[in-house]
Amino acid sequence: MKTILVAGGAGYIGSHMVALLAERGIDTVVVDNLCTGHQQAVKGARKTYIGDLRDGDFLDTVFAENEIDGVINFAAFSLVGESVTDPLKYYGNNVAGSISMLGAMRKHNVKRIVFSSTAATYGEPEKQPIEETDRTDPTNPYGASKLAIEGMLKWCDQAHGIRYAALRYFNAAGSNTDVTIGEDHNPESHLIPLVMKAALGQRSHIGIFGDDYPTADGTCIRDYIHVRDLVEAHLLALEYLEREDKSGIFNLGSGDGYSVKQIIESARRITGKEIPAKIEPRRAGDPSVLIASNKKAAELLGWTPKRGLDEIIADAWSWHSSHPNGYEG
Repeated sequence: MKTILVAGGAGYIGSHMVALLAERGIDTVVVDNLCTGHQQAVKGARKTYIGDLRDGDFLDTVFAENEIDGVINFAAFSLVGESVTDPLKYYGNNVAGSISMLGAMRKHNVKRIVFSSTAATYGEPEKQPIEETDRTDPTNPYGASKLAIEGMLKWCDQAHGIRYAALRYFNAAGSNTDVTIGEDHNPESHLIPLVMKAALGQRSHIGIFGDDYPTADGTCIRDYIHVRDLVEAHLLALEYLEREDKSGIFNLGSGDGYSVKQIIESARRITGKEIPAKIEPRRAGDPSVLIASNKKAAELLGWTPKRGLDEIIADAWSWHSSHPNGYEG
């Protein structure tokens, strides 16, 4: 590999990708508009360009100044609730940004892209665990925008020979303690960092949205994956595209499910904190169980997650307890 362009490389998952590429000695260029990302999170990139993917002239400059061998695209808005109230913002950023990126790749003859997709493309699942061939019927504009991009990638592969790996994530969490980067969203909507904030006393309690689901303890079950396992899958996907020269869609999850109450109990044990919790009304549209089948990623990419829930929570606690105000302190 020559140079990898990481779009959204100052974000949570993108910054962990950059750190892994640097660890492996791979030359990396970052593009980010810093709308939700943090410049301090970028560790090891040769150069960072501040700009928007929707700006074709800006992207043309990035590609012209660097010999790009492949693209990993994390750049997107990703708040599900906000996407419901402002769908045009999500289509306007996520889809338009990908159109611009694919146009630049076509112009500069770059033939490989790893795309950050989401389990939200499935909507309400028909069965568990979820497989890549299952029905895709998103229940929010965020998931719909990602599915639209997957469709665009398919047609660009057919028309222009741009090979892609679309990676459908489940719940990423944890941090990279080696280079001290972690999860810092504003607003924060993910369970594990919210639990960490409650452990730090920054929240009065953690809300449990419903305890009457058809699960063992009545709370929703989700599939959690360590962010370092996640980015390792992206590198394997890039190598797959280079080796096999064909596209694919892959789930990235652990294949295991943990309930909200199990997450809170694990966090209490690992942090040694009380972490008050309160039952609150269900949220509309929350499926009771979401678990990934990762067999396809194992067979074709050679990827299986190495880190379990305890390591995810311990690494998350290490980051949040040492950075109680995120990258600001």
